[in-house]
Amino acid sequence: MQRTVAFRKVAFEKDAELIHSWMLEEHVHPFWHLNIPFSEYKEHLQKAINDQHQSLYIGFLDDRPMSYWEAYWVKGDVVEDTYSPMPYDQGVHLLIGEQEFLGKGLSLPLLRAMVQYQFQESMTNKVIAEPDIQNEKMIHVFKKCGFKPIKPIELPDKTGLLMFCDRNDFEKRWPYDKLYKQVN
Repeated sequence: MQRTVAFRKVAFEKDAELIHSWMLEEHVHPFWHLNIPFSEYKEHLQKAINDQHQSLYIGFLDDRPMSYWEAYWVKGDVVEDTYSPMPYDQGVHLLIGEQEFLGKGLSLPLLRAMVQYQFQESMTNKVIAEPDIQNEKMIHVFKKCGFKPIKPIELPDKTGLLMFCDRNDFEKRWPYDKLYKQVN
């Protein structure tokens, strides 16, 4: 069965409660560390939305909101000091919020769609990730998508595994077929 993946930019009023509810989920908070009161989370989210070096998205599967994404420019991010980034390198953070979508093999196709979306910026030749070094499931998904482990890195909130996905390798692995749609 063909499923539709779509991304929409986060709208504070529309999405704050939903994303916060996902941050409280047992499978999310050990890696995101945002299981905080809603009043604090609202401040965090508003600051993130206003941050010009990243874009926040709600991911949809067949018109159902079910995931949260942060696509960011490495330049200007805390991770930029962990390697020598090029000006258009991008990074990605993600979570599947809705439990009913866990364990169904959806992380890989969703990640592929977002990375493909990020490579629509013609100057971007590398997308990076830095999953928590203890998050073996997501590290496995990143590898299957085409990310290569580089090295462990120390970040303010975790020890991450720096991983690179190069455009040429990604496009060879996944011949072009638009995997997503963008919604308003």
